[in-house]
Order: sequence, then C-alpha cells, then structure tokens
Amino acid sequence: QPFTGLYADKHPRPYALSIGMCFTLTGLLVLAFAEYYWAILIAVSVVGFGSSVFHPTASRVTQLASGGKKSLAQSIFQVGGNGGSALGPLLAALIVLPYGQHSISWFAIAAMLAALIMVRLGAWYKAKLQYVVNHPQKTVGLNNNISKRAKYGALAILILLVFSKYFYTSCITSYFTFFLIDKFGVSVKASQLFLFVFLAAFAIGTVAGGMLGDKFGRKYVIWFSILGAAPFALAMPYVNLTWTIICCFLSGLIIASAFSSIVVYATDLMPDKVGMIAGIFFGLMFGLGGLGSAFFGWLADKTSIEYIFQVSSLLPLLGIIAGFLPNTQKTKNIVAKDTGKKG
Repeated sequence: QPFTGLYADKHPRPYALSIGMCFTLTGLLVLAFAEYYWAILIAVSVVGFGSSVFHPTASRVTQLASGGKKSLAQSIFQVGGNGGSALGPLLAALIVLPYGQHSISWFAIAAMLAALIMVRLGAWYKAKLQYVVNHPQKTVGLNNNISKRAKYGALAILILLVFSKYFYTSCITSYFTFFLIDKFGVSVKASQLFLFVFLAAFAIGTVAGGMLGDKFGRKYVIWFSILGAAPFALAMPYVNLTWTIICCFLSGLIIASAFSSIVVYATDLMPDKVGMIAGIFFGLMFGLGGLGSAFFGWLADKTSIEYIFQVSSLLPLLGIIAGFLPNTQKTKNIVAKDTGKKG
C-alpha cells in the first residue's frame, strides 16, 4: 500500500478505485471455488492486492470530498470496511456455514456493484483533479511550524500506537470466540454473535472518532482513544460473561475512534503525500493485524487462550505516548492572533 500510495501521489489514476474492486471481485470468485490450499492463498492475495490499489487513492478522494471535515470524512470512509468486518462473522454463520464454500461467490455481486459505482466516482475524481491543477489550494488551519525531525518523531509515535491498537484488536477478532467458548462454554453461534458486538462497536466508534477529531483536535482523540480503552481491556479477562461483553463493547467503541484521526493527523504532517501516508498506515493496519493474529495464535498454543487475553490487555496502555505528539492544527488563539495582525 505505501508503494501504490506513492505512485498515486505522483501519478493520480482516477479509475484505480474501480480496478481495486475488480481485484477483490476476482479474489472472491477464486476463493469460492478453490479446492487446494495454494489456491486459497492466491485468492486472498488477489483480494489483498485489490485493497492495496484501492485504499491510498480512496483516502485522497475522501480528503478532496471532505469539505474541511477531514476526520469525519475519513471515518465515514472507514466505517464501510468496519461494517463489512462486523457483518463478516454473521454472514459466515448464516450463509457460508449452511450453504458451503461456493456461497462465497454470492458476495461477488457486491464487489461487482462497487466496481461500477467506482467508475462514476472516478469520473468525479478526474474532474476534481483538473480543477485542483487549475486552482491550487492553500492549506488552512494547519500548524506549519513543526520541524522535519518532530514530524518523523510523530510518525514513529503513530506507528507504535497503530501497533498497540491492531495487535490488541487482532487478538479480539481472531480469538474472542475461542475465549468465550473456553471460559464460559457458550455455543459457536453465540460466540459469533458476541464477536459481532465488538465489531459493531468498532464501526460506531470509527464514526464518532471522526466527528470528535474535527471538533476537539486529532491529537486528543488519538490520546483518549488508545489510553481510554485500557481500563476495559484490563478488566475483561477477569469478569463474568455479562461484564466481558460490556467491556468488549466499550473497549471496541473507544479504541476504534483513533484510526481516522491517526490517518488524517499523519497526512496533516505531510499534506503533499496523502496517498503514501495513507498507504503506510492502511498497510500497517492490515499487516500488523495479520502478524498479531499469528503471534497470539502461537502464544495460545504455548500457554492458553485466557493468557493471551491477559497479555493483550496491556497493549492499550501504550496510548500514553500520544501525549508527546505535536499539535498539527492551529489553536483558536493562534488564528485570532494571526487575524489581528492581518487587520
């Protein structure tokens, strides 16, 4: 994703959105009829490549369409993915399990419709690019006094925060059902429904975080989101089933609010490299999620499912380092002072 994002910054391709969805469509069809393990790996790789083409350009389009409310626009864009992730376990339980592997091909209809819609959106993006070329835009409301060293330091902090966020969420999304079955003896179907609670909270928190980021400042939303989830994450491995679901919901709701603010904060640091920065953080989101799932699976084999939840609950405490992030947005006092000088 960073490489396709860098290419999108230098050579914008309005119809890359539709091309990305075509890769997803192809991957779903291959997955639906794959009979061998290597064919499954190829299928999911094709889906992943479609994602890498889609996300950096989609983030550029999102910021162009934001009307200045960049965090809200980014969160609305991301909630589509989060909503799909939330519905995934339900659709697997309701469609794939009873009707078999071939039923995955039914979801290709959604990918086909998305590819067609993206053609229309690509035409809008092409016109918008031409307008921006003829009418250069000035960055308004950004703090331009951040040194290059401070920018790279801030990016390093954001990477650590993304690590803590997605290692924690990968533990929940991959092993929460096993945790509930192992500790409380719930059925497989019930565990899928309880996982949906977390994923739905994640989708809701994504939109809420975007709204709060534009209103109160992205730095503070990032800080609250990661660190604020810590009390509920720490309590979850030690409480009864009812409180486990409540803590799961609240931790998902709070920790989800960070990512849109993280992406927009990072692009505010380097506004001329929106595609590359978005590609880096979307790549980290998927990559760290995969690594986290593999790591916790290995650790669970060595210890127990309950132990990995006790370990992962410490990760949100890393949110404390968000306090070292510089402010990328000008404060109202600074804007007022600048306005006074112009007067």
